[in-house]
Amino acid sequence: MKRYRFFFFSALLGLMFHSTLSSAQTDHAYTLADTLRGSNGEGRRLWDVVHYDLTLKPDLKTKRISGEVQIKFLDAGARLIQLDLQEPMQINQITLGKKKCAFSRQGNVYWVTLPKRSCFQSKKRTLSITFSGIPRSAKRAPWDGGWVWNTDSMGNPFVGVACQGLGASAWFPCKDIQSDEPDFGCRMQIEVPDSLVAVSNGNLIKFTHDSANRTKIFYWETTSPINNYNIVPYIGNYTLIEDRYDGIEGTLSLRYWVLKHQVEKARKQFNQVKKMLTAFEHYFGAYPFYRDGYQLVESPYLGMEHQSAIAYGNGYQQGYMGMDRSGTGLGLDWDFIIVHESGHEWFGNSITASDLGENWMHESFTTYAEALFIEYYKGKQAAETYLVGLRKKIDNDDPLLAPLGVNQDPTSDIYNKGANVIHTLRQWINDDAVFLGGIREMTRLFRHRIVSSTEMEQFWTAWSGLPLAAFFNQYLRTTKIPELELRSGSSGVWTMQWKNVVPGFAMPVDLQINDSLYHRIFPTDQPIELNMRLEKEKTRIRVHPGYLIHFSE
Repeated sequence: MKRYRFFFFSALLGLMFHSTLSSAQTDHAYTLADTLRGSNGEGRRLWDVVHYDLTLKPDLKTKRISGEVQIKFLDAGARLIQLDLQEPMQINQITLGKKKCAFSRQGNVYWVTLPKRSCFQSKKRTLSITFSGIPRSAKRAPWDGGWVWNTDSMGNPFVGVACQGLGASAWFPCKDIQSDEPDFGCRMQIEVPDSLVAVSNGNLIKFTHDSANRTKIFYWETTSPINNYNIVPYIGNYTLIEDRYDGIEGTLSLRYWVLKHQVEKARKQFNQVKKMLTAFEHYFGAYPFYRDGYQLVESPYLGMEHQSAIAYGNGYQQGYMGMDRSGTGLGLDWDFIIVHESGHEWFGNSITASDLGENWMHESFTTYAEALFIEYYKGKQAAETYLVGLRKKIDNDDPLLAPLGVNQDPTSDIYNKGANVIHTLRQWINDDAVFLGGIREMTRLFRHRIVSSTEMEQFWTAWSGLPLAAFFNQYLRTTKIPELELRSGSSGVWTMQWKNVVPGFAMPVDLQINDSLYHRIFPTDQPIELNMRLEKEKTRIRVHPGYLIHFSE
């Protein structure tokens, strides 16, 4: 930890100097609506969400929902606040205590005038909002999200929500920004026909049965901070499989909500959960939500990292829908959705990016978690082979760090390229104890925290003791892949230089000369002599495969 404090200030200076590089390549024209949605503007700064309490009644025939949300918040002097609810959903009434609040609509934003709080009143206040409408239906969940109104193979209703990026304001009124999670979680009560089960995040507190109306109401509660887009209902012909895991913080309850006709498949496939937890608790520390438990919920779409209620739709098969994304065969030994989406409990749910544009932290570390899962059971070389296999899916279309403050989804490269960037950092650090120790310290330090990209970069600079400002600017803020150029001169003297890099890029690289052990060299963005003499005709040079770079002689 002394290392962390010592290097913090120099890291900050380097990152501030290069901050103007962030995603400058974009040519997207952003609107006022983008800014209102994506920024912590005037209507958001003076109130802090503490808790959501949702009452939800979906009509499975008309696909219409109605409900009420109570938002508990800390008031720092807010008078005109921004509530988010996307068209065509509508707010019907807003009250603060017993007083009705005036409000007006501007597209997907409601501007709400709050009664002035006297100096004698508590800063803790509660807004009650009734709402209704037909929420957006997903076009291709989870990528193009919304509500999914399906039936299962037995003809029963099978309903869910996937709204990352789109936002929870697609269906209920909220403060829809990633940087403000409800500190004490969410309660949700969901009314459904009594032939079905409604599942949500956290623990099932109780359910009630109205035999006259043939309905049931399920009461769910999560007590941990939670991303808005993770708050979801599932509705289906579910049954419950229960298990337990003896982990770092004691007994963790495991609950699997699966369609009744899939029970035997689920029992067999979900045996992998304990293997996943064993590997991830080894590398990342304790599962972050012991009080809320761990759940897999069968979903009418492929999957999503809904906190303590992970959506599972991989068809009870290995790999990614039966395929290996890496093309190496190593991705067919485990269920991608179980491993990847569970990894998000640490990266995305516990550690949450402060802006949608910074979600490289969610996906890059979670994709790297896939490799660490392989490493735990098959060794480091197998993990590296898997990561190298993912490189063929890199597009280099946009920087990993997207523009901030405008609700901009990053490029899909945050998965495969991002994981390989993390592995490249591991090569530079060149000490697994330091690198893996940094992963575990990062998950401890940022547990249940909102984190900016700058904070994450500062952490790794300080923890490693390395000058990483140019490294992060290269890999996060440009699409350039560094090119290592080695040139042979007279008398066996070679020069080395980084090309296609930002100023100051000076990452060392490990080379294998002929069949020797790897030898570390230290190129910069200027040509310098290689500290060895080599005969070109008799020299075979190989760059360590762990680096995401291009190499030319």
